Amino acid sequence: MKRRQQQALQIAIDGPAGAGKSTIAKIAAKQLGLFYVDTGAMYRVITYKALKNRAPIDDESMVSQIAKSTEVVFDHSDKRIVWCDGEDVTQEIRCPEVSRAVSVVAAYPGVRERLVELQRMEAERGGVVMDGRDIGTYVLPEADFKIFLTATPEERARRRWMELQKSGKDVTYQEVAIDMAERDRLDTERVVSPLKPAKDAIILDTTGLCIEELVSRILALVQGG
Repeated sequence: MKRRQQQALQIAIDGPAGAGKSTIAKIAAKQLGLFYVDTGAMYRVITYKALKNRAPIDDESMVSQIAKSTEVVFDHSDKRIVWCDGEDVTQEIRCPEVSRAVSVVAAYPGVRERLVELQRMEAERGGVVMDGRDIGTYVLPEADFKIFLTATPEERARRRWMELQKSGKDVTYQEVAIDMAERDRLDTERVVSPLKPAKDAIILDTTGLCIEELVSRILALVQGG
């Protein structure tokens, strides 16, 4: 595959919850001068809206209809605000209730079809770093660089628990670990675009590594490739 010019590069970063995808993708995108697309936030927005509207999460038809009528807008300034139909939901979409339900919502073909369409449109605007669970395998199968981040379940649960603690969420480590294990199961076992590395992905284990080390590896890969 012929590699695109820098201003049109597509970098796919996949991996399970707590692997550090979003943080690393944001920093790498900024340093490379590319557009960051947080696909996980898009699925969280749909989940948040469904819960807010008291729609049964197990009602695929209703949740898919919500996805089709929801406006998701990203503020790509340093504030990184996520808007749902004009409402700032940046903090709300990270709550444990959304985290527990988002994998169910993300498995619905109707939801994925709509959001994948929006994700590909973002990629067509110019160079992007896009993170998620099926970017390299499905959303951007022709991406110039495909990276799959992982870490031990304990490390990923610890990171997510600390993140929730910092944001003021009253949740125990054990609760986070249980929720994450169930989310991993749903992500890997779903029929539509399950979580798995692309055949040509570079796998990076983030356990015990700091953000700076991981970003440096990715920048070296992209700039040296």
